[in-house]
Order: sequence, then C-alpha cells, then structure tokens
Amino acid sequence: MSRREYDESDVRIRPNKRGSKPRSKDRPKHENAVLARVIGVDRGRYQSVVNEGDAGERTVQAMRARELRRQAIVPGDLVGMVGDTSGAQGSLARIVRIQDRSTLLRRSADDTDEVERVVVANADRLVIVVAAADPEPRTGFIDRALVAAHDAGITPVLVITKADLREPSELVRCYTPLVSRVIVSRSDDENVENPALSSEAVEALRSELDGHISALLGHSGVGKSTMVNALTGAGRATGHVNAVTGRGRHTSSSAIALKLPGANPGSWIVDTPGVRSFGLAHVPPEGVVNAFEDLVDATADCPRGCTHAEDSPGCALDGWVASGHAGVFGAARLESLRRLLASRQDDTQAEKELGNH
Repeated sequence: MSRREYDESDVRIRPNKRGSKPRSKDRPKHENAVLARVIGVDRGRYQSVVNEGDAGERTVQAMRARELRRQAIVPGDLVGMVGDTSGAQGSLARIVRIQDRSTLLRRSADDTDEVERVVVANADRLVIVVAAADPEPRTGFIDRALVAAHDAGITPVLVITKADLREPSELVRCYTPLVSRVIVSRSDDENVENPALSSEAVEALRSELDGHISALLGHSGVGKSTMVNALTGAGRATGHVNAVTGRGRHTSSSAIALKLPGANPGSWIVDTPGVRSFGLAHVPPEGVVNAFEDLVDATADCPRGCTHAEDSPGCALDGWVASGHAGVFGAARLESLRRLLASRQDDTQAEKELGNH
C-alpha cells in the first residue's frame, strides 16, 4: 500500500473572521468630553460632579473606559466623561481621561510593600487627626503623615481631639512649628449634636478648610467621622474605641469627598478610611529626611554617604539635637526619623541577602 502524497490543495485555511484590517493604536481624543470631579468610588462606579459650582451642577454616575483600567481613579480627580452625563436615574457615563493632578497623596500598606495606594488627588490640605487620649496619640503616625504630605506638596494641619481627657500641651508644642495650624478640640455644652467636639474647634477648622480640597487622615476612633459630620452634616457612621485593644473600629470603608456647606466654591472634605498603618515605601530616604524640617539643616554637615543612623560615624544630627537647635522635642524627633530610615535600610539589606542566596 503506497503512501499518499499531499499537495497544497489538501491544506485548508480557516477564514479570518476578525477581518484583515489591522487594529489601529490610535484612540479617540474625546475633545467634547465633559469635565467632572470624582467624589466617590464604589465597586467600579464613580460618583462625579459636573458643572461644579454652577447652576447646572449635577451628580453623574460613571464607569471607567477600557484604556484606563490600570490607572487609579480616586476622589478629587478631575476627569473627562462622555456618554450620558445628564445625571438622570439609571444613566451611566464613561470616564475616558484623567486630567493632570496638582497633588497626589499616596501610601503603601507598610514600608515593605512596593505597591502604592493612591488616596486622594488634587488636595492642598492634609488634616491629621489624633486624639489626646482614648486611643493614645501616636507620634510615629503623625510623623509618617507629615512625610507623606511633604512628599505630595500638601500643607498639613493637625487636629487634636478629646483634649478634655488629657492635656495635649506637649503635642501642641512639638508640632506647632511643623504644621500650618494646630487645632485642639475639647468637649463643650454648646455643640449639642456632637457633644464630644467643641464648637470652637469646628469653626476654626471650617475657616482653615474654606476654599481648599482637604483630606482627613487618622486612626479609627479619634473622632474623624464625628468631625466630618459636624462640618458637613453628612451623617457618616461613627465608632468607639475597643476597651481591650485600645483601637477604634473602622467605620469608613472608602474615601468620599463631601462639600463644605457655606464655604467658597471648590471647598471639599475627603474623608478617608481609618488606617492602622501608613507605609512610606514610595518615598525615597532623602525624601523622608527632607520632611523633618526641624532636623534637615543639620545634615549639611554630615559626611558624604551618611545614613543618619545612631551608629553612623560623624552624623551631625546628634550634635544638632544636643545643642537645642531642634527644640525641646528634638531627641524624640530624631528617634522617629531614625526609626523610619531603619525600616528602609532593613528592607534594603534583606533584599541584598536574598540576592546573595
């Protein structure tokens, strides 16, 4: 039995159902896209405001375009939208463009996580909220928030709540030179709706935030959501501090931008979820040092390649603090700086050792 010989007539070519026209890399420019500000994100849907501050202001629900699937869209973002931007119930627009951001507040889960979490876009105020007690104030968290604000080019404001439980004079003295303003809140009888928050503190903060896009950052249980409610009347859920752990319960699950009533147009407060940690993996070591404005001048006298660690030969920071140039809290600030830098150096050393193996 002879073997059959095949020729080209035996080969069947499946027709190309997608067509022979090559796919173009060009994307529509969407020159007629409507400008909007993102104020909330929920399960792939973006709540945005169109015609902000005008008579035709309206809220529009939108989804992101396919070409933006890898770009984070967060509250505060200015975006271009196409499709149904009427804001009618059941309508859905499409976000096709993210405008250039003036600032970007970022964090990582911890100092070992290389993945950045974008928190808020275009904010120019960062309100760091801590409690004088219950839960205990954590200066390390304040310092981390200040580093993040410095890295993003955002002006920091410190708010200390629950000052009736403990006098926060030391916190005030330590951080007054480092922030735009320190606002202390003690409970009073005038603020009936929120008795744990003083009316004086609310008005002081309202004045500070008028005309700005402000992000509020703080641990759970410090009174952040209570403060947002007092400023905006939004009715955000509030929580209590666990008596065993000393930590608050998370009440905000996602960041949301809320308009500041009675303020100038463009005044927004972004309430961020309560955080247990604020990683700075995205900030280089020199950025961390530069954020410590009360210490950074001394580093000019450090030897080249100085790590500013406690055992670093010739580090000028110790002499700077000992001479009183960094203030009465200089030693504590230096310890905080070195703690932040050590976490990065430990990570770098771990990577080297892993590479050697």
